[in-house]
Amino acid sequence: MTDDRDPETHDAPADKDTQEPVEKRVEQADDNLVHFNPWRDFSDAPRRIDVFGDEPDAEQIATFMGVVFGYSEGLIPVRSFIDKGQGFDGRPHNIWVDANEAAPEKMTTFARWAWREGAAVYVIPGVVAEQGQAKATDIVGMQTVVVDLDCGDIDAKLAHLARHLGQPTMIVESGGVTGDGQQKCHVWWKLSEPAEGEEIARVCRLRGEIAVKVGGDKHFRSAHQPIRVAGSVYYKNNFKTLVRIVEVDPYLDHDLTELEEAVLDMPPAPGITFEPSFAQDDKPLVEDVLTRPVREGAQDGWSRFEGASAAIGHFIRMVHEGRMTKDEGWEGICQYNAAMLRPSWSVERLQRESERIWALHVEKNGPPALSVSLRAPGPIQVDAFSLGALLDDRSPMPEDLIAPRVLTPGGLLVLGGAPKVGKSDFLISWLVHMAAGEPFLGFAPPRPLRVFYLQAEIQYDYLRERLQSIALDPDVIARARGTFVATPKLRLLLDSDGQTGVAEAIRHAFPDEPVDVLCIDPIRNVFDGGTDGGGENDNDAMMFFLRERVELLREAVNPDCGVILAHHTKKLAKQQVKEDPFLALSGASSLRGFYTSGIIMHRPDEERTERRLEIELRNGPAMPAMLVDKRGGRWVEIRQQGERLVRAEYGAQLDAERLRKRDAILELLLSEAAEGRMYSAYQFAETFENKAGLGGLSTIRERLSVLATKGYVKFVKDEAARALGLDSARLKFGFLCAEGMVLGPLEDAVDEETGEVFRGGRPVLPSHHKCAQTGAALPVENPSVWVHREEDAA
Repeated sequence: MTDDRDPETHDAPADKDTQEPVEKRVEQADDNLVHFNPWRDFSDAPRRIDVFGDEPDAEQIATFMGVVFGYSEGLIPVRSFIDKGQGFDGRPHNIWVDANEAAPEKMTTFARWAWREGAAVYVIPGVVAEQGQAKATDIVGMQTVVVDLDCGDIDAKLAHLARHLGQPTMIVESGGVTGDGQQKCHVWWKLSEPAEGEEIARVCRLRGEIAVKVGGDKHFRSAHQPIRVAGSVYYKNNFKTLVRIVEVDPYLDHDLTELEEAVLDMPPAPGITFEPSFAQDDKPLVEDVLTRPVREGAQDGWSRFEGASAAIGHFIRMVHEGRMTKDEGWEGICQYNAAMLRPSWSVERLQRESERIWALHVEKNGPPALSVSLRAPGPIQVDAFSLGALLDDRSPMPEDLIAPRVLTPGGLLVLGGAPKVGKSDFLISWLVHMAAGEPFLGFAPPRPLRVFYLQAEIQYDYLRERLQSIALDPDVIARARGTFVATPKLRLLLDSDGQTGVAEAIRHAFPDEPVDVLCIDPIRNVFDGGTDGGGENDNDAMMFFLRERVELLREAVNPDCGVILAHHTKKLAKQQVKEDPFLALSGASSLRGFYTSGIIMHRPDEERTERRLEIELRNGPAMPAMLVDKRGGRWVEIRQQGERLVRAEYGAQLDAERLRKRDAILELLLSEAAEGRMYSAYQFAETFENKAGLGGLSTIRERLSVLATKGYVKFVKDEAARALGLDSARLKFGFLCAEGMVLGPLEDAVDEETGEVFRGGRPVLPSHHKCAQTGAALPVENPSVWVHREEDAA
């Protein structure tokens, strides 16, 4: 089906935008939409890329939006981010645009803003129901089938698709170029009506099947795989060009069922085969191999090796692409061996050949889907070593990722703590130091580590605020700038789709070297317990999460990387925490049996800021607990030599009572002096026995003696006492004196210089103090200066 419009107008360049910059939140910027005055080029010369036409093209964006979303109802997830290879970074921006008549204008506005920022523009070719949704399970409607051709002979693949599937609705040159200079492209088939519900899975399977048969990008088997917007600008590797529509018939629709049948009948494109790479053209197809017996000595013109290799290659490909599980693939290999090879191979030989072909396939096609074990299909191997072998093996131990044995290669560390205890702040400081190769509170890395911090609690702006508030040495910041990578708050589960997205983000963050440390904070926010939907308290669900989610993700990015999981703790009595702090970890007990090291962070005293780190190591000797605190923006270790080990709470109560008595004695001395009464130590004790909660005579005298030694109480005697009208001749130390004491009675007085009226008495300054070493009464050097030996004790 065609129309009578001029096809050349679909990719005509637009006039330059002379409007003022628009708001970044383009979905709310209707008044600031940029309008175009398009012109048309009716030249019938062959199409060529306009090197100056690198501005967004509103007409092409409108055409693209009509093909991809013209029938849809919902919200279109849109994203922009900085393409690789430009020499600078930037944060991604996400918006959701209503799929209605205004969508092309809003997309043009967003594309122009992204163009000014040097960012590429992508959409998920489907609609969602609510803002913030963009996962595969959130897609509620799709109206196109698309394949991304990014390698090989693009022209041959396009001809193959047109011959077997019919003319595509739209072909878009994505901006990239293959190794032999051909333009990479996206090929679109618009459906006659949007796919909804279970039909979305049919569309995704169809996209994957087309990609497999023509050597396209297989990521489009996922419903939430984004794609570049035609009419936007491509910036990758310092090459800037327009993502341009080269062919389009917006009225050409395809029926989903008919398209499925055509794809099923379509053979692989030239150069694409389902056979192993070593198979010859004159050998039977795999379909024939699986049902054709092969006898020893190549009696059938087809050796047992060739037949077994072809069959193994078929099952390995099915496993690699996620069409079979590992166990199903091995079962198929064994069944072929038993039924078709005459005589059959041994299990050992079958396994060796499977592992060889698996290695070749992974090397050629990359790692499998994360839902597939990275090991070749085959029986489970269990290694076992004799006592002698273990004793004789003197090879060097693997280097700790974080010494001493806190995080070992391939190890799992769980950091637990109550909400708001400071886990995330502590983790960020710790990980930044590890990324810089610097020790932190006695934990030391062997070198600067590549750290990926996957966190699901702190939004972007508050994450950067927290990082900027941490007191870090400039050298630490300089060395960790490129080796510490953190995500803003994620809203995803670590299911198969989440694993794929996270693995891709890690590879993008560290393209040259594998990640050393992967931290997930907290596991509660990304927990996936499997199809049964068990929670953290379910042992089976927890083991599923650890083995099928965390371990599989580790295997995909680096089998030797260390994993740190931040986890919440439950409320326990303080005595229980003292006896076994790791019982406080939330969730199933299987977590403790799985990790290689654990750290519990808690406050021994809720009235104080210090946190205690209880450390448990499976691969090393026990470590003593640590007391840490954040002071001046830095985490520091508090030495515990002066800390009470026995009856600490009761001791703290006694300390508080002594401080209260000190304050009560000083207040009484000052108030009594203001009334004209001063006391010796003995007389004060007799006068205030059992008053103000001070206790008996001996208790008050002991407190006064301690206060005098510490400098809180001094004395007035001899000439200083006579000047106040007091007789201290019979007193060893004299009259008690406190800082700021005034002898009354207080009367109104006039300042001779200012004329101010105030209540005044005679200031009382000490003449003697008690020597802290001998206990003798010694003259004070400067009566106006008070020196306390301890500010916090009494």
